[in-house]
Amino acid sequence: MRRVDTDLPGVCMIEPAVHGDSRGYFYESFHAGKFADLGIDLAIVQTNVSRSAQGVLRGLHYQWPHPQAKLISVLEGEVYDVAVDIRRGSPTFGRWTAAVLSADNKRHFWIPEGYAHGFCVLSEHATFMYHCSALYDRAADAAVRWNDGDIAIDWPISAPLLSDKDARAPFLADIPPERLPEVRG
Repeated sequence: MRRVDTDLPGVCMIEPAVHGDSRGYFYESFHAGKFADLGIDLAIVQTNVSRSAQGVLRGLHYQWPHPQAKLISVLEGEVYDVAVDIRRGSPTFGRWTAAVLSADNKRHFWIPEGYAHGFCVLSEHATFMYHCSALYDRAADAAVRWNDGDIAIDWPISAPLLSDKDARAPFLADIPPERLPEVRG
């Protein structure tokens, strides 16, 4: 298992050791001790799986005041996955990073608390799985507009299929400060 850091604090890619032969493959998707050795302390309390068609964009989602860290992987297909630092007081506030996750590359994307998250489906369809550090809390559920010009994410699609919630999400500059995470520590 290998950790590949991004330019955002704490956000990283995890590349598992894949053991394969003519029969197929095996890899550890999560191992608490090995993740702790990589600097990731994750107590999984909820795991979600979604399936989406090509062109679907979900996000940019976050929870506040009950934040969730997420360990993301793709079981089928391919997605462009994005993390945006929305932590008040962060030197990287409003900056984003992205990774291509697929069933073929078997990479995981670690997104700590305090980041908004979104993805778009590049393949015909994708089955997406994410482990969460906190339970979903409807009252804390929030979003940032996927095409916020101040963030300027370079999405690989121009006319995504969106939910009503995502299409109407506020721009980051319009979100009251108390509805955004804070830098901790």
